[in-house]
Amino acid sequence: MMDFGLSDDQEALQRAAREFLARECPPALVRETAKTADGVPRALYAKMAELGWMGLVVPETDGGLGLGTLELALVCEELGRAAAPGPFLGTQLVIAALLRAGSKAQRRRWLPALLAGERFGALAYLEESDRHDADGIALAARRTRDGWRLDGTKLFVVGLPGADVLVVAARSGRRGISLFLVETAASGVRVRPAETIDVTRRVGEVRLRDVALERDALLGKEGAAWPVLARLLDLGAIGIAADSLGGAERTLEMAVEYSKVRQQFGRPIGSFQALKHMAAEMVADVEPTRSLVWFAAYAFDGRPREAARAAAIAKARLGDVYSRTVNRSVQMHGGIGFTWEHDLQLWFKRAAWNEIAFGDPTFHRERLAGLDAY
Repeated sequence: MMDFGLSDDQEALQRAAREFLARECPPALVRETAKTADGVPRALYAKMAELGWMGLVVPETDGGLGLGTLELALVCEELGRAAAPGPFLGTQLVIAALLRAGSKAQRRRWLPALLAGERFGALAYLEESDRHDADGIALAARRTRDGWRLDGTKLFVVGLPGADVLVVAARSGRRGISLFLVETAASGVRVRPAETIDVTRRVGEVRLRDVALERDALLGKEGAAWPVLARLLDLGAIGIAADSLGGAERTLEMAVEYSKVRQQFGRPIGSFQALKHMAAEMVADVEPTRSLVWFAAYAFDGRPREAARAAAIAKARLGDVYSRTVNRSVQMHGGIGFTWEHDLQLWFKRAAWNEIAFGDPTFHRERLAGLDAY
């Protein structure tokens, strides 16, 4: 008999994450963090690290909890529900890169600080071409006697300027795509925050001007990193889809709660047929997407042949559903839903960024057509 639900341990993890974030990450903290220079609530991340969240998928031998991508997705879902700020997903992608392609020395150097919530990471892959495939990577990596030289620009890096280390995708001559570990404090690295609609998380541009790297900055083999990067992009898509699921659930709840207390013509607005229909449509939209996210996270570990397809389906669907759900929630709130003073705007803006991060719905549907054809 096949069980399509979560295990008792997974349910306990999700419940504990929801309770923790409700207590430690209220909207007031999100607003306060938006005013800071790097957008990292360090006290919150220190507590998250104590719970083991930064090392959810890291083997116990490397200091982590040794869990899977589904558990990571459950935490991302709760982070989305709380509109939690900070570079959680970007750091998870750097950790995943270290686990998949890093040497023992690289893992020994970076994992302890990343798992402790003392250092943070980001994946730098997107460029001016706005492509999410290998052909979109033009940043040049040149061999030198002592190591490498990198020159180029990466755009819309999720987690900047709060990240301390980047995994940078580069093209090394004709040898294909390579990944490099680059410290943001290194000489020649210039980080510039980018303004986006989402105030809950930071995005930045990084310019590498003839940056000198030692040999051990290379992750894995030269020119052979595209399969690793493709997996990281799938993981990023799953993380954003899970975040979107949590956000959609929360904005649905906010709409229903408001409709019970806001009165017009002497009765709650939730009693009006039009709003009942709108709430029912939101539920019908959100509920089926949970299985898409959970399966994509499960397939990432357990069904590698289906993993890319499942990630694309989840990301495409949740991009649409989150935006549609939060838009309906704003409509149900009426004029107050459009104001800065109301917390709903935090999720509204987050949904707009989630829709395009790691590929918008159109990109992933076109990608699915290619995968299906293959």
